Amino acid sequence: MYTREILEKRYAPVENGIPLQGTWTTAFDEVDLLSVQRPYSIPLLKSIKDFRIKEWDSFIIKDDHFFLLARLCNHKLYRSATVIMYNMETGERQEFSKMIPVGGWRLPRSLHNGSVDSRSMGFFFRIHSWLDAECIKLELNIEPKRRRPAFTAHTTFDLAAGKATPMAVSLLFSDRRNMYAFKVLTEVWGDVVFGGRHIHLNPVKTSGLFSEFKGFFPYRTRFTWCNCIGFDSQNRQFGFSLGENQAREPFKNNENAFWIDGKLTPLPPVKITRNGGPDSDWIIQDMEGMVDLVFTPKAWGHAMKNFIIASSDYESPLGYFNGRIINNEGEEFPFHNVWGLGEKLYLRV
Repeated sequence: MYTREILEKRYAPVENGIPLQGTWTTAFDEVDLLSVQRPYSIPLLKSIKDFRIKEWDSFIIKDDHFFLLARLCNHKLYRSATVIMYNMETGERQEFSKMIPVGGWRLPRSLHNGSVDSRSMGFFFRIHSWLDAECIKLELNIEPKRRRPAFTAHTTFDLAAGKATPMAVSLLFSDRRNMYAFKVLTEVWGDVVFGGRHIHLNPVKTSGLFSEFKGFFPYRTRFTWCNCIGFDSQNRQFGFSLGENQAREPFKNNENAFWIDGKLTPLPPVKITRNGGPDSDWIIQDMEGMVDLVFTPKAWGHAMKNFIIASSDYESPLGYFNGRIINNEGEEFPFHNVWGLGEKLYLRV
């Protein structure tokens, strides 16, 4: 059975100018990757070093009927915001996206009490990370266009309700270049209004997965994620977040996690393969026998951006997960046609 060492709380993922490597179950007090000394073989100006750090926050919210994805990204050359609302009963998909050329905002250094706003014409995206009050708040307001309805959301990720155990990791791309990730599964409450319909999010039936990433990601970054959240037949909240990236020593530390009823199981590295075209099944497996899943896309999402010196290719299909995950106590959890999200990112920036 795979096990991973959980380290004692640290103030930051960088100490004395050197990035740490490891897994924790508490958030860092501060994440300032600019404090890494000489992340590259040649000395760089602080502004150039800062330009190489990419960061984003991601929110997934799901109840019995709807699936909501919201993401705010800072790639330095440009910033982007994406919101996807999907009706799992009717198959209706609404997608909102905004790209902002080089701007001034950045994600806070701490999740304990910090906020960031992204404002542009007809688009408002606000995140207030407030772990000191055991909550993370998301606010969205998107004005209507001719072919797009208005969209408003005010939601709170309640970290106190389910006694959620978060996971924080610092993973190395090289001796002096690292990435940080924080993930937590919680109950969510709030309200969503779109297309003239008001949806009240009942925390008893609504799950949320919050993720934050910051890092010295490679110029050509490749990421694949599979995320799934919900409640089982015993009304226990469950969720998993599996990622495959370019960090080294993934067996020792990685970003993969499974939660059941607030308890965290760090998972081994996985291989995510797709043998056919974009609509083919994704096979997700590990070498320890703890993860054996198949993801079948049903609602496709694809966005591409191309610039002279940068490009991005982001796939975000929604679909079904089937298979099983075994937690660190040896208990098997089956998945049968459970809605979730697959993501595949190629980023050159």
